[in-house]
Formats: sequence, C-alpha cells, structure tokens
Amino acid sequence: MAFTTQEGKTATSLSEINVTPLVDVMLVLLVIFMVTAPILQTGIDVQLPETKAATETNPADNVVLSISRDGILYFGSDPINLFDVPARLKKSAKGTKDPIYLRADKDVKWASIVTVIDKVRDAGYSELKLVTRPFQSPKKQ
Repeated sequence: MAFTTQEGKTATSLSEINVTPLVDVMLVLLVIFMVTAPILQTGIDVQLPETKAATETNPADNVVLSISRDGILYFGSDPINLFDVPARLKKSAKGTKDPIYLRADKDVKWASIVTVIDKVRDAGYSELKLVTRPFQSPKKQ
C-alpha cells in the first residue's frame, strides 16, 4: 500500500515490526513472575522441635518428607498418602544411600513419626535424618 506525502511523493508503508510494545509486555511479565515465585515456594508450615545438637544442613536439595501439625504427610510440598511413599522415594531419590530428611511438627504424635520412619526403612532407605532447629536459650533480662 502506498501513501502520498505533502510534497506529492509516494511513500511505502513501514513493514518492520515495532518491538517496543513487545518488550514492554515481556518486562511486565518478568516482574510479575519475579514477585510471585517466592510466594509460591513457601513450603509447609512446620514448627520444628529445638535441640542443642542441631547442625546446619540444606535439605532443599534432597528428598524431604514433612508431617504437619494436622498429621498430613507431604513429599516435598505435595500431600502424599503414606502407602505411596516407597514408590515416590524410588522415583525421586538417586539411590538407597541418599539421605531422606524427615521434618515433623513438634506437636505431632510420636506414633505418626515412627510409622513414616518404618515406611522409609521398608522401602530400603537406611539414611534417615530428622530435621530440628537449634536450641535458643531464653535471654536473661
């Protein structure tokens, strides 16, 4: 399609794509994803018991089982049935020597924790670590 300028000359239409709106939209989407990503990875709210012998570890890179205060079992951040634990461990863990981290709320009944430990051991995983937080003595005033 041709256009006529004020001087009477014929000019053709601009056939290049204007990328400025595309870049604007992409930057807005990037900002939205950067803001919402940390919110989505909050995890399960578990009040860990305190111990004096707690060591600093990062179980985020490993297989983590969590038991919430309500007694719900989670594999990572997904709720899971107790009987599905062996199958999920075989899919996710690299080998039977890899450590499996167990996080349990301090108000969970001991029987629930022992039942999960038995399921993990029955699946052939002997390296089971209980996650606690370091003991903080009350500050004197």
